[in-house]
Amino acid sequence: MLHLIKIEWMKLRAYRTFWIVGGLYFLTLGFGAASGMEFLKWLANTFEDFGSSLNINRIPLYHFPDVWLNLIWCAGLLKIILGIMVVISVTNEFTYRTIRQNIIDGLDRHEFLLSKVYMNVLFSLTSVVMLFVIGLVTGLIYSSDITLNKIVTDLEFFPAYFLELFFFLSYALMIGILIQRSGLTIILLMLSQAIEGIVTLNLDDYLPALIPYFPMRSIWNLIEWPFPRYAFMEIKDYLTVTSVVVVVAWIVIFNFISYYKLKIADM
Repeated sequence: MLHLIKIEWMKLRAYRTFWIVGGLYFLTLGFGAASGMEFLKWLANTFEDFGSSLNINRIPLYHFPDVWLNLIWCAGLLKIILGIMVVISVTNEFTYRTIRQNIIDGLDRHEFLLSKVYMNVLFSLTSVVMLFVIGLVTGLIYSSDITLNKIVTDLEFFPAYFLELFFFLSYALMIGILIQRSGLTIILLMLSQAIEGIVTLNLDDYLPALIPYFPMRSIWNLIEWPFPRYAFMEIKDYLTVTSVVVVVAWIVIFNFISYYKLKIADM
């Protein structure tokens, strides 16, 4: 495993685009997570301009345990950046014929795929660790009641966040291998949610029970929008076995399709 990761890292570190896109992702993740309180302060000032008041301390955006689910959901919106990085990585293999050279040098096709899958795992884990550190620091700063019970509540959403990222990167890897052109693949990646939305909209009257099992819908069902709770609305602040199983099943399907395409492809 380490040997394959080392091979993949040697390729990626030579791509300037990899550093730019990766840096953009982690900077956006950090600054985006830290900007929530500034937004609340701006909102409070806006209320004051209209002669009203808003006590931002009553909106526990960064308080334990709310901080975990809030940050995880918002960070999930940025996964498209990591997906683009994976697309560039895999399509460059076909553009510059490095995949052919790897196979000539003795790397099996399944080992080539494993090197990509391992990097997807590494990207996902790195994001999870960074988000956990951001959440812990901001929670310690803003929480008025810091107890171990509040800190550990909702931590189960971090494995779910890992699954969400790994799902999306596996999907990006699959369409990159199928299309092999970075521009077209990135466009499809960015439009996937909209395309699926159109399909499910037409199915809503005929097969509504099937809609939750569509790939993009499955990750929205995994971690749902948490902010309605501040408007005293009920939210799903727990994981269900069904949502986890559906996401894992799609991960297996995506990586199997990638393997099958590589297996039958003429390099």
